[in-house]
Amino acid sequence: MTINLKQSEAWFITGSQHLYGEETLRQVAEHSMKIAAALNDASEIPVKIVFKPTVKTHEEIYEVCQQANQSENCIGIIAWMHTFSPAKMWIGGLKILQKPLLHLHTQFNRDIPWSTMDMDFMNLNQSAHGDREFGFIMSRMRINRKVVAGHWEDPELRAGVGAWLRAAAGWADLQGAKFARFGDNMRNVAVTEGDKVEAEIKFGYSVNTYGIGDLVKVINQTSDADIDRLVKEYADSYELAVNLQKGAAQHASLREAAKIEIGLRNFLQDGNFKGFSDTFEDLYGISQLPGIAVQRLMSEGYGFAGEGDWKTAALVRTMKVMGSGLKGANAFMEDYTYHFEPGNSFVLGSHMLEVDAALAKGPIKCEVHPLGIGGKADPVRLIFNAENGPALNASIVDMGNRFRMLVNVVDGVQQEHELPKLPVARVLWKPQPDMKTGCAAWIYAGGAHHTCYSENLTAEHLTDFAGMAGIEYVGIDNHTQIQQLQNDLRWNDAYYQLNR
Repeated sequence: MTINLKQSEAWFITGSQHLYGEETLRQVAEHSMKIAAALNDASEIPVKIVFKPTVKTHEEIYEVCQQANQSENCIGIIAWMHTFSPAKMWIGGLKILQKPLLHLHTQFNRDIPWSTMDMDFMNLNQSAHGDREFGFIMSRMRINRKVVAGHWEDPELRAGVGAWLRAAAGWADLQGAKFARFGDNMRNVAVTEGDKVEAEIKFGYSVNTYGIGDLVKVINQTSDADIDRLVKEYADSYELAVNLQKGAAQHASLREAAKIEIGLRNFLQDGNFKGFSDTFEDLYGISQLPGIAVQRLMSEGYGFAGEGDWKTAALVRTMKVMGSGLKGANAFMEDYTYHFEPGNSFVLGSHMLEVDAALAKGPIKCEVHPLGIGGKADPVRLIFNAENGPALNASIVDMGNRFRMLVNVVDGVQQEHELPKLPVARVLWKPQPDMKTGCAAWIYAGGAHHTCYSENLTAEHLTDFAGMAGIEYVGIDNHTQIQQLQNDLRWNDAYYQLNR
């Protein structure tokens, strides 16, 4: 599954009016083309920036917004008011606009030309108040958008635009996306449940359950030749355990794991799915839990979460799209156990079998071991340690009257001890602002035990995404204080009750 953000477009739209005359409008167009071209060439910008002619009337604004809605490649609009563009002209277009919007508050010149500035210059360069007029109408219409202010050549501004574009790419990828749920939710578990109808209304993706028998039928159609090819790929790519090698006692387990991977991939490709979930309580007809299959499919770009957790599966896929092309990975994760050493506390994250191989640092071992739950044959899995460095954990939970996105910024920790008796992939991290506060804040906010662990996204990316989705965002970082967080949660509850 290939993710290529350069196939996506953001339309650069400049607002003005006929009041200033043709010469001014010609200069507006020239300046806008230069800014759009510079953004398109900037390393911080992950998608194609498409310049659009200056809009000057109600009709032109409405038409370009309608065209953006209908364009498959357009993931959002970047709007800038070079001059004063009376905002009542924008009402019709903004009312119908269905794509995310970024308000770029900039001006063409960086500095004031003190010795030469005259009224012609002032009439041309009016972003300082033209953008305020535009900002008012969006606030008046309660439109979700991001505002990025500064000069267009500033790397910090470009980074802010780039973060929003990555969020917009993730949002666009969700629209019409399909996620398969093999079996139901893990029995009696609360946080992995949710309103799938409301999710489709709010996020644009659909989730439907498929019987395990449907998947088993596809798995059983796998040919020996295809299994042979994949088994060879395993041997070439990983440190294959001796007992899994050809002719060894458990080589049949490796072939069975390959058969499951091929069938699962075929099912997902045939159904045009972007992610999936399963549960170990409902895998009748599959001899072993999908371990290596899930790990490798996630590395290819599929979203996944265990135990029927479709919300996290969709989030993993979205964050993979948002982080495409950046160093590091985005992966399904779970806080598994704590290390409470004074002054050196951290979390060990893992999940039975299904930790994305894209996180791996150093050698990847391919082994087979008992799992202890599920009542299945010993599953094959990839075992590795993850990279250390800046990261975050993100979760989406259903609060009953709204979806909440919860993000904890963390610091990845270098693994200093071997885990010879724990044959799973694992990640270590320290929650911000500290172990006790970070964990308590997550609990107060109702964060799930399943997350997407990201090595390359920031809180800004996810704040932008939450704004596009119109959902609640709760952040935990080095500035978090428990009392303030509790107050924020109470205020948020009141806001969403009033806004029902």
